[in-house]
Amino acid sequence: MTRVTQSELIDRLLSGPGTVVLLGSIDTGKTSFGLSLAEEARERGLKAAYVDSDVGQSTVGPPTCVGLKLCWNLEKVDEESVALADEIGFVGSTAPEGHLLPLVASTARLVEHAKQAGAEVVIVDTSALISGIYGELLKYYKLDLIRPRSIVGFQRGEELEPILGVVSRFFPAEVTVLKVESEIVERSAEERLASREERFRAYFHPPLQRWRVKPTVFMPSLPPEVDLKRLEGLVVGLEDGRGTCTGIGLLEYDEKENVLRMVSSVGEGAQGLRLGSIRISTEGRQLGRVTMRDMFGS
Repeated sequence: MTRVTQSELIDRLLSGPGTVVLLGSIDTGKTSFGLSLAEEARERGLKAAYVDSDVGQSTVGPPTCVGLKLCWNLEKVDEESVALADEIGFVGSTAPEGHLLPLVASTARLVEHAKQAGAEVVIVDTSALISGIYGELLKYYKLDLIRPRSIVGFQRGEELEPILGVVSRFFPAEVTVLKVESEIVERSAEERLASREERFRAYFHPPLQRWRVKPTVFMPSLPPEVDLKRLEGLVVGLEDGRGTCTGIGLLEYDEKENVLRMVSSVGEGAQGLRLGSIRISTEGRQLGRVTMRDMFGS
């Protein structure tokens, strides 16, 4: 493990092709560094891709999803220019806990997609879940599938040491630790929630499409006895039947007709709907979390 300045590190990371994974807790500067790295790559004529796997504080695509942005055709790489994803992977939650499999699988798939599209440098921004058993498992399996050339840790004290210890024992990646700059202030839970709701609100912009959906289009499949009302407000991923998520929507229950409708800014292309585990409104409010047991009673 080495310690260098950010400018020195950017030069090193862009000296050859590969995948770079960014690790750190809440508001440590990961995203700012990742976007700066992608912008510097663009200026040098390198093809950089940005994979955002922070499903709660999304920079690329809507919350509940891993987002991919191919950066080499942008005029400038910043938060505004990467907000509209080139491809997304649906996870279905704004928190990694309980969703490690879809989060890891979606991240690995989008990294591979970026490489197939021609990316020379793939930057993977990760969530702030770094502590406890879930933090270690999430990062371990993500690194195991991605196999990055470089890992950059952003650390205030020693909070990354357990994960960095796992990295040193199991992976050959070059690890660099950057001290979190003193001017970076950690946002409150309320501020982070407001930011997430604003991202949802921007995604569900008018005009919205409303499609009646059959109970047979869902994954996992709905049992025949399920009460459709229990799906009210649930976030869903729109799948095109070719392995690609085209967007997200939410479910509305019409009690009078006893039918479900899917509401989304995406109008066409969905062949199936993947069930998420949070309820939201089109105004961006998060209305609560659910589990498969809550919905199906098993």
